[in-house]
Amino acid sequence: MIEIGRLCVKLAGRDAGKRCLIIDILDDNHVMIDGQTRRRKCNIDHLEILDKTAKIKKDASNTDVVAALKKIGIEVQSKEKKEKKEGKKRPRKAKKKKEKPEKKGKTSRKEEKAKKKEQKQAKKQKTEKKSS
Repeated sequence: MIEIGRLCVKLAGRDAGKRCLIIDILDDNHVMIDGQTRRRKCNIDHLEILDKTAKIKKDASNTDVVAALKKIGIEVQSKEKKEKKEGKKRPRKAKKKKEKPEKKGKTSRKEEKAKKKEQKQAKKQKTEKKSS
């Protein structure tokens, strides 16, 4: 009763009530189906097997299955990919780049602290000159 090309109706899942063809027999309980449903492995208990058959090869392509279903008198909606929407593109936030001081050579921490103290003293002197 179960053979490649046999017309079935899916009983369970989101494809329930849709017609399909058996493409491949995987084991005693599972078959590969395609048609109005998605191409996938299906339990035989979830299919109602009908009397009609179509002549298709094992592992037939989706286009072959659609053509065979049209010969039987069943229409299948084409599975076209959706086009991407070109909507408003939001501007991306620019990343801030940190300026790294140039390293001429290795300096000790004591030298760095001494330089910072000199810079602070120079700033204080400039502010004192401006205020007076």
